[in-house]
Amino acid sequence: MNKPVATGAARIEPVAPPVVLVPKAPPVAPAAPVGLRIRKTWLIAGAASLAVLVGIGIVWWLSSSSGNVSYTTATVTKGAVTRTVTATGTVNPVLTIIVGSYISGVIQSLECDFNTQVKQGQVCAKIDPRPYQTVVDQNKANLLQAKAQLEKDKAALVYAKLTYDRYEGLGKTSAASKDAVDNARGAYDQAVAQVDLDQAIIAQRDAQLAAAQVNLDYTNIISPVDGTVVSRNVTMGQTVAASFQTPTLFLIATDLTKMQVDTNVSESDIGGVHEADKAAFTVDAFAKRTFDGTVTQVRQSPQTVQNVVTYDVVVSVDNSDLTLKPGMTAATRIVIDQRNDVIRVPSQALRYSPGGLPASGNGKAAQAQVWALRDGKPVAVPVVAGLDDDSFTEIIKGELKPGDQIIVAERRETESAQTAVPRPRF
Repeated sequence: MNKPVATGAARIEPVAPPVVLVPKAPPVAPAAPVGLRIRKTWLIAGAASLAVLVGIGIVWWLSSSSGNVSYTTATVTKGAVTRTVTATGTVNPVLTIIVGSYISGVIQSLECDFNTQVKQGQVCAKIDPRPYQTVVDQNKANLLQAKAQLEKDKAALVYAKLTYDRYEGLGKTSAASKDAVDNARGAYDQAVAQVDLDQAIIAQRDAQLAAAQVNLDYTNIISPVDGTVVSRNVTMGQTVAASFQTPTLFLIATDLTKMQVDTNVSESDIGGVHEADKAAFTVDAFAKRTFDGTVTQVRQSPQTVQNVVTYDVVVSVDNSDLTLKPGMTAATRIVIDQRNDVIRVPSQALRYSPGGLPASGNGKAAQAQVWALRDGKPVAVPVVAGLDDDSFTEIIKGELKPGDQIIVAERRETESAQTAVPRPRF
């Protein structure tokens, strides 16, 4: 038996190729509807917001449960509660006379100036009278001419009367013709008419003379009242023209010891303002002084400026010391309602509510209450509020008396910082 012969080369067995495993793709789920996806998004956002709010509440509760609370208190007092209407106005004299010129001309002289005390009938200025004096002289001459003509025609009337009487007698005896008698009668009637005409002309010339004299008198600019000159608008040598509009030469205040404030009250507040209401105002020149007055007139005429409707309310004030001057701006407060000697609390106390304490009032939302500090603890006190002037509120009914301490604010001091931390309110 023949044995195999070994050779130098090894036998190579064939190798199978490696097997690669490919993962199987998961089955594709059908797409969810669009509405469902939107609802899921809103639910997720709502849950996140709720979680944030819960976290804020927990932090607030922890901060409120730790640390000391200190209260700011105010004292219940007894006094006046006054509701007012504020308005801005201008101080003016009660009566101001405008002195103008009826005629045109050149100012020849000035007798009055600013702050001049004048009397009724006093000459304040004079316009050059020469042109008007010429017209007066001319009308005087025309009047004299008309009167002379009347005398002449009267003499002619006497002669015509005699002639008519003579011819009338002759006509009765047939010594004069009928025509001659009629002519004499006509001449007599004309003489009578001429005298009447002359008398009418005299009346006309007299009226023209009077008109010319009036214009001449108007060259003297006089004061119609007793008072004080508050404004002078002309100078010597100035020409005033009264052709289209009467020029204003002087403003004369009759009595500066009695002044008035013309205020502009808005239409939302005018309903509460009435005559005889008390008022007070201040002016910039005397900021520390308050002037008292009385409403004497509520004018019905509206004034509209930039779509804002206001009404003029006149406040009279005594100015015996001549402190107030015309044209000053007055900040006015008109008293429309007032309660004197009543129990009052700061209006802020009615808006205060301690944090962390249950709301009182037994479900009555309209019931007002304040929180009194008694034995170091806040105690709710139901009250009935009356008049409110934005600073104080009248207490009509409630277990409060002057001197009680009521809470108007609070603050919390943390244990770590010992600093004032305002209490958040929801």
